[in-house]
Parts: sequence; structure tokens; C-alpha cells
Amino acid sequence: MMPVAIYSFMHGEVHARELASVLGIEAHSIDVHAFPDGESRVGVSGAATTSLVYCPLDRPNERLVELMLAADALRRAGARRLVLVAPYLCYMRQDKAFHEGEAVSQQAVARFLSSLFDRVVTVDAHLHRISSLAEVFPSIDAENLIAADTIARFAAGRNIGGETLIAGPDEEAGQWVGRLAGALGARAITGRKVRRGDQEVEIAFPDLDLDGKSVLIADDIVSSGGTMLSAIAAMKARGAASIRVAVTHALFDTTVYEKMLDAGAGAVWSTTSIPHPTNAISLAGLLDGALRNELSE
Repeated sequence: MMPVAIYSFMHGEVHARELASVLGIEAHSIDVHAFPDGESRVGVSGAATTSLVYCPLDRPNERLVELMLAADALRRAGARRLVLVAPYLCYMRQDKAFHEGEAVSQQAVARFLSSLFDRVVTVDAHLHRISSLAEVFPSIDAENLIAADTIARFAAGRNIGGETLIAGPDEEAGQWVGRLAGALGARAITGRKVRRGDQEVEIAFPDLDLDGKSVLIADDIVSSGGTMLSAIAAMKARGAASIRVAVTHALFDTTVYEKMLDAGAGAVWSTTSIPHPTNAISLAGLLDGALRNELSE
């Protein structure tokens, strides 16, 4: 039996194989067959003693069931340790019941994943009132990696540095954007968000004259795109000569991407946390640093 290997569904296979290459281990596919009634048959051809399961959890409802079946298949095949590598971790935003009778999805999904895996590794988990991913997963090892330095290295390679303003759409992004700006030796600002609906957002930024200047708008997650589109419009209205966008998790569709470009973004870059047309920033090196200790256990 192999000591360590990585297993992935088709959805994340390209990036899983990139990570396997960096780690110097084998990569294997998880086979999924969909039956006409909507059920899935999931299988693996053998298992490593320590099996890393690579699964970005965007559009998660179906993937969570298949992930459960994959974990069962790997355990039955002999895996003694299962590590979930989910560069995007779903259902982290609702950390309390906002209305009577609601589920607290963060806690429910964390309990479910904790029953399947011995360790969870993710990137830029969208946590509001929780200071650590370990609080969400108290019964297993859990690590939330920060992508800011990885994004900064990519941006520096695109000649983004001290002369560029790094803008975060809202106060929640402040610490993350500050770290990105610090790595680039640049100034950071954050806006104040007023959400009027799922897709209607107003962003208020400090009064700045950006005439002829370069701006990088950065955020950890973009889904409907309303916040980012408002931020792009605000930077353009202040006279920015160049507006580029960098995000960790690109959950938005191609229509939103086109709207960003039409609004004035010269480029939109995302990390490889989720397969997406804007993928430009590899997370393989960041994940390698966190998973290297699995090779010696």
C-alpha cells in the first residue's frame, strides 16, 4: 500500500495533479457514476495509508454527498488517515441563526465533515465572528491558510507594487487587504458596504483623487459580484487609470466576469481554489507548505 497519495473528483483534477506533482506523490481519480434517479456510485482503485482528498466545495450540495461516499470507499480500501483538501470550504458564512428556526449551516457542515475526515485544510475560509477554523472543527485538525502572500507574489510579478493602491470592498476585508498591501509595500484602503439585497450593494470609499493612479481591488470571495462591481465603479469615478481585481474564491459566473471587464477592470485574477476561467494564481505552493508534514507521518 502507498504511504501517501492524493485523490480527486473530475471537478478539481487538474489542480489536484498540480499539487501532487509539487508534493512528489501519486494522483488518482475518484470514479463517479450518476444513475438516472440522481443517485451516485463512487469508487476508488485502492487507497494510500494517508489519503488526501482534493475537493473544492463550490456548488456543494451534490459534492458533499459524493465526498461522503468517497471517504467511505477509501476507508474500505484501507486508508487509515483521511485529509480533506478543500481550497474552498462551503457553508462557512452562516455562523449563527439569524431567524428563528434556521439551521446554523457552518456548525452542521463542520460536524458532517468531522465525521468523515481526520484533518481539513482550506484557504481563506469566510469566517465572520469566528477567529479560528479550529473553533469550527474542534474535534479534528483544521487549518485555514491565508492566500494574501501568494496573491502578493503574483501581483508583484505583474509590476504591482508601492505605487498601486490596494482597495478592499468593505471593512471585513480590512485585515486581509492590509496583509496583501504590506507584502507589496503599498497603501491599503477599505470601503463601507451597505447591502440592499442579494445583488444590490452600495460601497462608500474615502474621498480620494486617483487620477492617473493604479488600483488593485482585492477580496477573499466574490459570488454575485454586486460588491465588486460597485467597488470598480467607485475607483473609476475617482479617476483611476488602471483597475485590476484579485480574488481568492471566484464563485461568480461568466456574465459577472464580463460585467467587471465592461465596468472598467483591466484584468480579473483568481486563485485556483475553484476551477474558473479567471484562474491565474496557483495555490499549489501554499498547500504544499501545509501538507508536507503528511509525507513523514
